[in-house]
Amino acid sequence: MKIILASASPRRKELMSLITPDFTIETADIDERELEEKLSGTDAQKVSEYLALAKARCVFDRHKDEDVAVIGCDTSVILDGVIMGKPDGREDAVRMLTALSGRTHIVATGVSVVTKDQTVSFTDSSEVIFNPLDDHQAELIRRYCDTSDPYDKAGAYGIQNGGALLVQGIRGDFFSVVGLPVSRLGRVLSDLGFC
Repeated sequence: MKIILASASPRRKELMSLITPDFTIETADIDERELEEKLSGTDAQKVSEYLALAKARCVFDRHKDEDVAVIGCDTSVILDGVIMGKPDGREDAVRMLTALSGRTHIVATGVSVVTKDQTVSFTDSSEVIFNPLDDHQAELIRRYCDTSDPYDKAGAYGIQNGGALLVQGIRGDFFSVVGLPVSRLGRVLSDLGFC
């Protein structure tokens, strides 16, 4: 039995190793933005689950005759019911982080595990509370946006890195906010007989 993580994210790779050291990585060749457009009107907290399923199925199609579990994942940052994608540049990152400041938003991580016998999909949602927008927060945002960290992340921040300074607290699973709900996924893989 083989486990494949359908993600190139170094964060997910690191978190997956907490569940098992025995997995490989293959990326899915899908256009996420095109899929998001097709899902327009869908509950924002479910979009990541649909994208995770598309990624897992894409990679699973390469291994249909094998005893594999393919894991697809996707994380969305949602403010007022609107998904905040990855920033287009520094100005966009500053805009996003400023909008999040003093507010509570949702981080929804969708996960889908596809095997030859079944598919298990779920969304793990957490609330993230940003510090109030004051001079200190505004300066932290400017400094953070001078690093490379915000630009490959939904909502323009990584809670596990410098983005942690912007966050007052979370209600939910820290690892899910990072990009992989480790405990819940570990249980699913165990129930499927893969861990």
